[in-house]
Parts: sequence; C-alpha cells; structure tokens
Amino acid sequence: MAKLNLVEAINLALAEEMGRDERIIVLGEDVGRLGGVFRVTDGLQSQFGVNRVIDTPLAEAGIVGTALGLALGGLKPVVEIQFMGFLPPALDQIICHISRYRNRTRGRHTVPLVVRMPYGAGIHAPEHHSESIESILAHIPGIKVVIPSNPYDAKGLLISALRDPDPVMFLEPKRIYRAIRQEVPEGEYTVPLGTANIIRSGKSVTAVAWGAMVREVMRAAELVESEGIAVEVIDLRSISPLDDDTIVQSIKKTGRGVIVHEACRTCGMAAEIIARINEKAFLSLAAPLERVTGFDTIPPLLKLEEHFLPDVFRISRAIRKIAQF
Repeated sequence: MAKLNLVEAINLALAEEMGRDERIIVLGEDVGRLGGVFRVTDGLQSQFGVNRVIDTPLAEAGIVGTALGLALGGLKPVVEIQFMGFLPPALDQIICHISRYRNRTRGRHTVPLVVRMPYGAGIHAPEHHSESIESILAHIPGIKVVIPSNPYDAKGLLISALRDPDPVMFLEPKRIYRAIRQEVPEGEYTVPLGTANIIRSGKSVTAVAWGAMVREVMRAAELVESEGIAVEVIDLRSISPLDDDTIVQSIKKTGRGVIVHEACRTCGMAAEIIARINEKAFLSLAAPLERVTGFDTIPPLLKLEEHFLPDVFRISRAIRKIAQF
C-alpha cells in the first residue's frame, strides 16, 4: 500500500472517481494544463481530456455559477478555488442559489457539486492566501463543510463528497499538503460525512480540532502525557453537519474540553461547539471550557503568521489550565 501525502490522496480520489463516473468534471483556474497551483489536479487533463478538466477565466463567481448550471443539467462538477481568500465573489452563488435548490424546488432538484479550496495559514503566503473563514460556510443551511486532516481521510471524504447529492465545500489545509504521509489504499473506500473520529483516547481532557490543527493538538497531547494528563483528541472531519454526539459523549467522560481552530476567535466554530456542549453536557463539566484560536485580525504576512496560529505551547497551556480544576 502506497504512502501518500494529502495532495496525492486527493488527486487519486479524483482520478478514480472520474474513471468510475463520466459525469464528474473538474473546472477552475489553472486546474488543467498546470495541474492547479498546488498540483492537486496534476495529470488529470492528460488522462481525461480538456472537456472534463477545464481551465477557466479568473472569475470565481462565474466558475461557481457555471458549476451550478452544470450540476442542475446532470453533471457532477468539481470546482477548485485557488485560495479560500478568493471565495467571497462566489458566495453570492453559494448562499443565494446553490444552497437553496433542494428547498426551493421542494426536493425535486439537488445540486451535486463539490467546491474544493486550499485554506488556512502556515506557508508564508501574501494577503488573501491564508484565510480560514469556514464558520461563514458552516452558517449556510443546505451545504456540507468537510475538512480532512490526513491523507487517508482526505481520499475517503472526497469520494463521499463526490457521491453526495447535495453541495459540499471541501476545505484542504494547505499547511499540511505535503507534511504528512500515510498509507492510502487504491480503490474504493469512503469516510462518512458528518462523523467525527476519536484519534486518541484519554480520560482527563477532551480536545476538539480539525484540519491542520489536529496535528498541533496531537503534539500537545503527547507533551502533557508525561504530566499525567490523558487527552482525548477528536478530529471533527466535518463542521457541517457537526457530530454533536461524539463530542458530548467524550465531554461526559472527561468533564473538560479544549476546542482549537486557526480561524479568528470571534464567531468561530469553537463558540458554536462550546454552546452545544453547554446545552447537552453542562452538568458533566468539571471546569470551564477553553478555546485556543487565531486572533481577531487579518492573518499577518509571512513569518508573522507563526505568532497568529495556535501552537503546541498555547494548546498545552490551555490543557494544563483546565486539568488543574
């Protein structure tokens, strides 16, 4: 079984599903001849042709709007937005149309499309290249929001997204595109959307994260283990739908929780997760819930982003704080 990184796992999922289903097409800026800015779609145009892997103009609203029409016409488009910071022009199509067709037509029509995009900081990129605005997407009814943290899940989640009858926003943490290698099987397997994964068992503190932050949380959990603090780590994998049950059952066991994300603090997903824990497991809490997040500022340029992103020090400090209650 080959060990793949995130880029290779996503590419494999696309290639296998495009071979299985001729309705799947890929479109976006530089996805064809160049293979995408991060080479995620490398080789797909030569394998499937220019009619199924389509280089588009630099127009996010037009790309996503075109994909909507193609989906309603019976195809399964996969859109690539080069960076999440370029998504806002397409939000009109996503919020006003793509997310609403099932409801608008009372279930007669669905929109089976996937919008892929690299997101998050950590590669010392210029402005508009490091955004984490996943909570905006999670606030939109009618779409799913999926965020893998490792190559195995990336392939299985993307296959599930490609087979889903409704629109899926597939966020790829570019900081770990090539940072992790993992055994990824060839051939068909799926990871269910909306199902979190407990990747480390523990009884002292529950830590919840997604995307690139999962790796940081795991490092923090290993750091505090020598101090007698056993951290249970939950990789959400999807933030919409959100797997409340897995989070709540873990909190009922540990009595303590830390939620970690790199997005800005205000109105981030940590606030929603904390609210749900308070609604469903308040009496099980032995300490106040903590959140470790990015700051309420635009992601700073270049190496300054290292001070913006949650790291092992900040995460382990929060874990120790609530473990002492």
